[in-house]
Amino acid sequence: MTAHATTEKDGSAIVTLDGQPQKIIGADLEDARRKVANLVVEHAAATGEVVEFVTTEPNGTWEMVVHPDGTIHEKPEPVTSPYLRTSAQTAPSEPAAHAATAEAAAEEPAATRRAMRESFLKSNRIEEPATKGWRGTATRLGLRLSPGAAEKAERDDTFAVSQHWPGPRTIAVVNGKGGASKTPTTVLLSAIFARFGGAGVLAWDANQTRGTLGWRTEQGPHESTVLDLLPSASELLGTSAQSADLARYVHHQTADRFDVLRSQPLALASEQRLSAEDVDAIWNVARKYYRLVFIDTGNDESDAMWGRLVDHADQIVVATTTRDDHAEAGALLLEALADRSERSAKLAERAVVVVSQADPRATAANIKTVVDGFTSLAREVATIPHDPQMVEGWLNVAALRPATQRAWLGAAAAVARGL
Repeated sequence: MTAHATTEKDGSAIVTLDGQPQKIIGADLEDARRKVANLVVEHAAATGEVVEFVTTEPNGTWEMVVHPDGTIHEKPEPVTSPYLRTSAQTAPSEPAAHAATAEAAAEEPAATRRAMRESFLKSNRIEEPATKGWRGTATRLGLRLSPGAAEKAERDDTFAVSQHWPGPRTIAVVNGKGGASKTPTTVLLSAIFARFGGAGVLAWDANQTRGTLGWRTEQGPHESTVLDLLPSASELLGTSAQSADLARYVHHQTADRFDVLRSQPLALASEQRLSAEDVDAIWNVARKYYRLVFIDTGNDESDAMWGRLVDHADQIVVATTTRDDHAEAGALLLEALADRSERSAKLAERAVVVVSQADPRATAANIKTVVDGFTSLAREVATIPHDPQMVEGWLNVAALRPATQRAWLGAAAAVARGL
């Protein structure tokens, strides 16, 4: 016997049992899942038959088997012929080749053979049962189901951004074109790493021409900027300085748990021009007190300050939107870095590109064009859907749509894989 269910985001569902459709009204999607599952379980118990249950939701389709005793499990995958598997399967060796291999192995040093031996000790990372979708509903009904592919991918991304690396890491967010989403990218990447990996994350506004990082983030109990920190750099690098001393210069984000080092957007660029030596001093303070430093760079790639920031970077992130001029500026920057020096070329090769859909009218084809254009230039390309909460005002992860939050987690994981 087969049962089919189609569940919508608003909590409505249609369940078909024995060819008879029934309408279910739930308070939300999760409530509808529970009601549908209970209905199918009751039907299996009443008929005494095993029910093959197929349920379709906006984000996928699942197949399960429901037994009369109320137990639910995933429908088994068809058995694949062992000769068609590609994992851990090797073709038989010729006798002569086998003998030669065995002879060579006998001559190998013990240390080499020990390195090749698979350890009996296994990873302690335990897979928790599913918490989302129909698998999560089944878990809450008492059945332990493994997470689906989407939930596994999300867990892998969460694991990646939750790591702590030995020594500080500096990530420069770059694009020579203004309005290419450098500031939102800096803020939201910082927020993701701080939310999942804990404290020790700084977002530094290093734009010499009216950087707006301070306008897009929460202000602390003072109005300090990088210009206030610079005269105290030597003191902060001294042996008697404490981490709490830095609080008078940075602005803590109470919800997203990272700190912001602001520029002074009200001052003329000529009044806050920083030299390469100033950059060195600020960077040394930043990496003393923070494990991750995200730098919102300016638009003038010819500025000595910009070049010094890139020299200090362990990784670069090219921020762009779906606009042609923003994407072209980002691509030209990567190409220029490839020719700048050997180190810059490696940064370009390992770069992550974050493509934000700033224009809600941008089509899937528009986004694909930009992504395809960067695929050969960078290590990874991440896309961010349009979200009204990113357009203006303070940026906060919790205020974003769930799909946008997931996209930023994926983008941050791409960065983490390069650290």
